[in-house]
Amino acid sequence: MRRGWSWGALLALLLPLAAGAAEFDAAQEARIRELVRETLRTQPEIVLEALQILRARQQEAEAEAQRQAVARHRAALEQDPDSPVGGNPAGDVTIVEFFDYRCPYCRAAAPMVRELLERDGNIRFVYKEWPILGPESDFAARVALAVHRQAPERYEAFHQRLYELEEVGREPVLQVVAELGLDPVAIERRALEDPAIQAEIADVARLAEALGINGTPAFVVGDHLIPGLPEPGMLERLVQAVRAQRTGGGG
Repeated sequence: MRRGWSWGALLALLLPLAAGAAEFDAAQEARIRELVRETLRTQPEIVLEALQILRARQQEAEAEAQRQAVARHRAALEQDPDSPVGGNPAGDVTIVEFFDYRCPYCRAAAPMVRELLERDGNIRFVYKEWPILGPESDFAARVALAVHRQAPERYEAFHQRLYELEEVGREPVLQVVAELGLDPVAIERRALEDPAIQAEIADVARLAEALGINGTPAFVVGDHLIPGLPEPGMLERLVQAVRAQRTGGGG
């Protein structure tokens, strides 16, 4: 067999058979098998090429499915009145973050987020409390939402302080509440007893599942879902891309 055969040519032969678009007699099928064996023997690199092609197609399909999921759940992501909003509430681009206070990657992302919001005063930031790392995470998220309901103007300061704690436990969390001038007893009671807080946490969990998010942190910017810790500058680039797209500048 000549070495001019490429994976594309071989795939052109195989696709009709795989798709049932054509029927081959025994001689044709034998010839195809012979071509496959000879090609794999003389050009083993096409196996890697084929795997790369299939992986790229799979990634494209997954990305498109995520974009569609984000579009379907846009209102829940960006406009849920029970989710805390920071940055500039009237900003022209919204970033959404799913996070857990005990997640080390969320902790690593926190300074990145803070610096971006300080540099760009036109970003609206939505906080999705998603406690997935145990009872301490759940308690911290509940208290954070209680602070938001009691004194929404202090939520962002509370949020940042929790990431500075060496240990996210009941006593340290309530100490931060006291440092912000709030009543820790009243906040804890509300955190544990307010059914709206439990409902918000449950809603965020369902939203994460619907989007296919399986860990923290996860960010949504425009149509883009970024699982895990973003690379430096990634959030800012996506914000600029969303702005450019809206103004007809591409992106």
